[in-house]
Amino acid sequence: MSLLALDARWRRLHDEARACPCCGRQFSGLIDFAFAQPDAWPHAEPTPGMPEIVAGEDRLSPDLCRIGEDRFLSALLSLNVRGSDEEVHFALWVAVAPKTFYAYLDAATGDGPAFEGGAGWLMNDLPGFESDEPLPCTLLPGAEGERPRIRLADGPLAALQADGIGFDPLLDLYAALGDDIRPHLAAD
Repeated sequence: MSLLALDARWRRLHDEARACPCCGRQFSGLIDFAFAQPDAWPHAEPTPGMPEIVAGEDRLSPDLCRIGEDRFLSALLSLNVRGSDEEVHFALWVAVAPKTFYAYLDAATGDGPAFEGGAGWLMNDLPGFESDEPLPCTLLPGAEGERPRIRLADGPLAALQADGIGFDPLLDLYAALGDDIRPHLAAD
């Protein structure tokens, strides 16, 4: 049993049969979050069901982006949740060199060897972890069929990757991302 199993809010978050008494919302565990585009994307935001946005030479799909000469990949930043054996995942955009971009594309389409990863720069800010400059990172190959993984070298997000995130700070992060689930977990 994990330490978090003692927290009623944690149990409510993982109880698929439970409905929030105020609104009926149901949960089935941790909520992963995806940024739809790099912060630098200057065009309209994607909408559900729109597989690709094309604006002149710029392109945005759920996994790939091109803005002018810049190339971006969507990758996963994973954080262990302290007191549990679970991870929460954030799909963030990483600027990469064209060589890395096309190596990933070739691997994904079967036209090249497996993606080996590469250097990049984190191009989305998680609330509370904003940076004036893009954060350098390393992309690691993901499991078969998964996005690459983000590994940060230093800074507060790198510390979270190493040490994990507490449940209350995770709930605060969800709220800052626009989904405050705290009231829905408060009581039966």
